[in-house]
Amino acid sequence: MNFSEPEHITILRSSLRKFIDSEMPTNLVQGWDEQDYFPEEVYRKLCALGITSQTVPEEYGGSGVDLLGTIITIEELASRSIGLASAFIYCSCYAGLNLLDVASDNQRKKFLPLVAKGELLFSYGISEPNVGADVASVETVGVREGDEIVINGVKRWCSGALITDYIYTLIRTGPKEDRYNNLSLVLIPTDAEGLLIQPQKTMGQKGTGGTCDVTFQDVCIPISNVVGEEEGWCNGWSKIIRTGLDIEKIEVAALALGISKAAFMDAWNYSEERSQFGKSISSYQSIRHMLADSKAKLEACTLMTYKGAWLANEKIEDPATMSMIKMFVTETAVEIVLNCQKVLGAYGYSKEYAMERYVRDILAMPILGGSTAIQKNNIANRLGLKKK
Repeated sequence: MNFSEPEHITILRSSLRKFIDSEMPTNLVQGWDEQDYFPEEVYRKLCALGITSQTVPEEYGGSGVDLLGTIITIEELASRSIGLASAFIYCSCYAGLNLLDVASDNQRKKFLPLVAKGELLFSYGISEPNVGADVASVETVGVREGDEIVINGVKRWCSGALITDYIYTLIRTGPKEDRYNNLSLVLIPTDAEGLLIQPQKTMGQKGTGGTCDVTFQDVCIPISNVVGEEEGWCNGWSKIIRTGLDIEKIEVAALALGISKAAFMDAWNYSEERSQFGKSISSYQSIRHMLADSKAKLEACTLMTYKGAWLANEKIEDPATMSMIKMFVTETAVEIVLNCQKVLGAYGYSKEYAMERYVRDILAMPILGGSTAIQKNNIANRLGLKKK
């Protein structure tokens, strides 16, 4: 067991931090948040570093699959901008990892080189107005007409749909009674005729391309857009339950880790700079204890998140542990950020400081990628806890 950081990860962190300092200063990121603006020009510069190649094998133009590097990239980006961290996920994870895992050879050859260059972004189209955790009950329907599929229905909580290229969509393609055997995953272009994107108003996650409702009204796509092509027709359930959604859990954990690390550092620095009664507030025991408690929790979150990345990189399937990581890290990150907000006092509630943005963003983390309640169910079920 070795907890030392590999040299290539240290180099990756250094490169990302230099980029963040030069291209993503805090005042600029604050403006993106206030305007709900996605900085595409900065994203393009970020992709020029080659970071989106980390989920693409060399044969498709990537640098080889490195999930620890991928997770650490999310963490570092999220420490400054959830918008750019999310865009990286839409490309490297939602597109890259799913295509690599369940797409056809033709689809991999077509799409993965684009992922390696940062030029292909996916949104997930899984949840619906009447469908949350019960994924197999999706009501969006696809009817095959010759070499085309005609799609009708509504998807909800499609993150990034305003900036992505395709909706990675789970649809029903047969009688709903045989619910697990009549599902298909399809790639629906976001500019398809008959597709309507409606952003929802949320308290946080600004500049991420929107959290959207997506309506499909007689949207036509070719059969080649079925994930896996012919093999994927009515075979979507076997694909959706593979590693993609498990890895999403540690992607969200990495987002939470990055946000909470930023909140901790801001609180630490503020405590040393803020003076009351003739000395810095960092000298008062109550502040010291809040920061010590936050640091200990942060260390636990870091270790759990990196373990998840290691499991994924080694292709070790452990759904219970992935759910534990997602549940613990996101819930604990909320505690850390709210604790750090207290250190800043009234300034932690002011838009003059980034802390209030961290608070708004961190509150979504226990919900994204499967709520805490769902993770608890997964843990108990996967560990075989008796129900009777």
